[in-house]
Amino acid sequence: MAYGTFAELAKRAFVEEGFLLVQRDGKRATVSAVSALTGLTRKDVSRIRESEALLDGGASQRYNRAIRVISGWINDPAFNDASGEPAALPLEGGDWSFAALVRRYSGDIPAAAMLSTLQASENVEVRAGNAVLVERAYIPKATPLEKINILGKDVGELVHTIGHNLEVLPEQRFFQRKVSNASIAAATATEFRALSTRKSQALLEEYNAWLTQHQSESDETVGEPLRYVAVGIYYIELPEQEQ
Repeated sequence: MAYGTFAELAKRAFVEEGFLLVQRDGKRATVSAVSALTGLTRKDVSRIRESEALLDGGASQRYNRAIRVISGWINDPAFNDASGEPAALPLEGGDWSFAALVRRYSGDIPAAAMLSTLQASENVEVRAGNAVLVERAYIPKATPLEKINILGKDVGELVHTIGHNLEVLPEQRFFQRKVSNASIAAATATEFRALSTRKSQALLEEYNAWLTQHQSESDETVGEPLRYVAVGIYYIELPEQEQ
């Protein structure tokens, strides 16, 4: 990753966390307050805040809808084959089609638009008139700014978890663990990367299925506001001299 990209991700993580911290302290979350807290200039805070607002209605919405469609395809038995895997779906027709999947999990977005999005991200291929899910992990094919806005949220969430764990009692800490080894040959690292990708994807799909089964359809549950929860997994590989 180029330094400029990392710097932009870091700034966005600081701004997002800054607004959350100011609000949590019961103060008015202004650009000036976040600037003072983070050490970033007011110009940077304002620019990042405005760009996020512009993108939230576009790229983020497309991202969330695409994730829901893929999740439904994987977890909903109505769109699975006899072995429980995502079925090859006819593009149109009836309750068992790609169009029906999109209607159920993506609201009013046209099925053709969602198909185009998932083809562009190389998640879906059309074979003999059927939509086939070929890649379960969705990474949008977007502009660099859109990618930073979407994937950069992961940085902000990790920063939030670290900050939370530094402030609370041990029993209140969020789960934060890693495994690492600095004596791995390049060929073995390639093998481990494939292993960790396969197992991590399976674990995230298991979590996603559980969350989908337990999600609330209303804005409140038993009089309490809903919570946002997430579990993220990342992989890193560095040459020995960069450790």
